Amino acid sequence: MNDLNAGSVLADAQAESPASAQPPDRLPLWVWMREGLRVALFLPPRTATASPTPVQLLVLVLFHSTLSLTAAWIQATGPVRFNLHGWLAPMWSPLLMLWVAWWAMAPARSPGIPTPSGRLAAWYVLWVWASILPSMLYSLVWLALRWHGGVGSIAYWVVYGVATVWGLWALARMSARFIRSFARTLTLFVVLGAVSGMRLWQLSNLSWYSPWLPDHRAVAEASAQSGDAKDDSAWMALSQSVFEEQQALWKRQIDALPAQRPDLVDVYGLVFSPYAEENVFRRESSMVSALLQERFDARGRVLHLLNHAKTAATHVWATPENLERAIAALGQRMDREQDLLVVYLTSHGALDHELTAALDPLEVASVTPAMLRAALDAAGIRNRVIAVSACYSGGWIEPLATDYSLIMTASDATHTSYGCGSGSKLTYFGRAVFDEQLRQTHSFTKAFANAVPLIAQREREAGKDDGFSNPQIHVGAQIAPVLQALEQRLDAAPVRSASDAKP
Repeated sequence: MNDLNAGSVLADAQAESPASAQPPDRLPLWVWMREGLRVALFLPPRTATASPTPVQLLVLVLFHSTLSLTAAWIQATGPVRFNLHGWLAPMWSPLLMLWVAWWAMAPARSPGIPTPSGRLAAWYVLWVWASILPSMLYSLVWLALRWHGGVGSIAYWVVYGVATVWGLWALARMSARFIRSFARTLTLFVVLGAVSGMRLWQLSNLSWYSPWLPDHRAVAEASAQSGDAKDDSAWMALSQSVFEEQQALWKRQIDALPAQRPDLVDVYGLVFSPYAEENVFRRESSMVSALLQERFDARGRVLHLLNHAKTAATHVWATPENLERAIAALGQRMDREQDLLVVYLTSHGALDHELTAALDPLEVASVTPAMLRAALDAAGIRNRVIAVSACYSGGWIEPLATDYSLIMTASDATHTSYGCGSGSKLTYFGRAVFDEQLRQTHSFTKAFANAVPLIAQREREAGKDDGFSNPQIHVGAQIAPVLQALEQRLDAAPVRSASDAKP
């Protein structure tokens, strides 16, 4: 802690050698950049009592901001769009730190020491440039891990933690040279640690606080130029008749659900597709709905919730409220202790593990793992097979896992999946697991095991450059015998074709 109480700017000025001394009122732009990098290496800044000019301050901050945006852009995958909210939202932290630093520097009024505003400008410029090296370490290691397909949650937080501690300690050492009071230096350090903790909490919702977001419209336009455009508009004509038809449609579909058959494990299904702007999700959810009815003796027992501009008269909207109502309705029809519910969700996913929802001009909220778990528990449905086809969907496993559940996801919690663009007929996960393997077996575990190498091969052939999606599976100890008995029944008495089933 001696470094934190080592001295003041005046002492630094007296210690400067004549050879390295600069005019006390102004330093060249490149010197501020160089001394900031020295601070990152835990070396004292050789700026004496100088402070940057307003133009220098503006140039240095804008240059650093450009570097940060470029680094974030390089880490992004696929087409992206600038997210002004995500860029501006974290800026509360440097503003708070500037205020606390100004408070810590204010008491010093000794002759020869710049005013608090001058010292604050120097402190801020050095801080901004000192953060470049830890940020570069984080970005380069993160990219290296992603390139080799090894970006996992532990590795990510280790790299982030090292970069954060490095930056904190470099700033603490540098701040001690601008603040004459040990108590105020310590206060600044404590506040800095708290701010870093808040920023860490912000990272749990990267879809909001990232300056770059996936640009799904750009993907769609590229697909259109290549000849594989959307088959209809994503804009829905919203009217009172549409709302009334939705209510009537909901009642008809719930009333049509067959009752549970005694002494038989019935399969019920809920297929949920909340993103209306790309037809791949419409096709995939329709395929899964038909498959469950054809292959798993679930004719009439599948509710298909779908957001699409052209299906308001045939499909109930895929909203969080309708998801909860559908699960509750299925729970009332089925034997909650004996029967099996298969839930299939397909959409775009984010690192915060929310499924993207869209149905313009209707506002639709995202669905989260906690929301689905709460609905299933409230309905009292014990036996569950849940499949999530979305990027970063591995984050759904832990919140949903029970002894009576099987959960399959298209990726792990830190990787994107593939095949969710407008140019795809089906996602890689939905195609391999459901459209191919589950047409050959009634075993979900076998279908998943056989599909994983196919997905890996297709991702390599497609040039996926952000690491293997790494699909995940959880099989609860108590669900295994239920699924085995169902598999044996279906294998012994194959159900008749349901080609006339309406997806």
